[in-house]
Formats: sequence, C-alpha cells, structure tokens
Amino acid sequence: MIEQDTVKLLRECDAGIKMGVTSIEDVLPHVENESLKSKLSVCKEDHEKLKEKLQVMLDDYHDEGKEPNPIAKSMSWMKTNAKLMMETSDETIADLMTDGCNMGVKSLSRYLNQYQAADEKSKDITKDLISLEERLAVDIRPYL
Repeated sequence: MIEQDTVKLLRECDAGIKMGVTSIEDVLPHVENESLKSKLSVCKEDHEKLKEKLQVMLDDYHDEGKEPNPIAKSMSWMKTNAKLMMETSDETIADLMTDGCNMGVKSLSRYLNQYQAADEKSKDITKDLISLEERLAVDIRPYL
C-alpha cells in the first residue's frame, strides 16, 4: 500500500508541476512588468528543480509519471487565451495565475489526504509544491 500510494502521489505532483510550468510559459510573453515577470520566471525555475527531484523518485519506482488531464489542460489554455484576448494586462495575468495556484493547492492537498500511506519523501515533495503555489499566489497579489 505504501508503494502504491507513493507512486500515485508522485504522479499527481508530476502532472501538477507540468500544468504549472505550462501555465507560466503561456502567460510570460504577455507580462509587461519586469518584477512580475521575474517572480513568474523564478517560480517556473523552482517548479523545474522540484521536477528533477520528483523524476529521480519516479525513476526509482520505474514509473513514467503523469501528464496533466487533457480536459483540464485545454480548459486552462482556453480560459487563459480568452481572458488575454479581452484584456492583456498584468492584472489579468496575476488573476489567472492566482486562480491556477489556488486550484493547484486545493488538488494537491486533496491528494495528500487521499494517499496518506505514501512515504514521507513523496509527501515532502507534495508539500514543497504546495508551498511554491501558495508563495506565488501571495507574491503576485500586488499585481491584482
């Protein structure tokens, strides 16, 4: 049970990291404020560093990870592009990213509760990812 929950939790983190990186990449070209752009870029780099740690663990379990849900990914892309077509502003971008962070925190917290038998290392990675999402949401509040 421990191994099964561990792999499932790691997969969800993998999907979450991929979703977060893609979301940041989608909005970065539209960001005007250099400080906001820097915060998003640093968060993207932090996600990628966490992905490297996660990948080592997935490799240990001979697992390839998980892609984000295609429907969720498509909906996110459509929402982002629709809002940016109506108004390309740093405020809009901060709003989109805050929504994404909040959804990520909610989902990851749910998985952390669901896969309680997961090992502590995978739980720590999940908590680190939750912290990244929470920190970005707080850091970009001044741009809302």
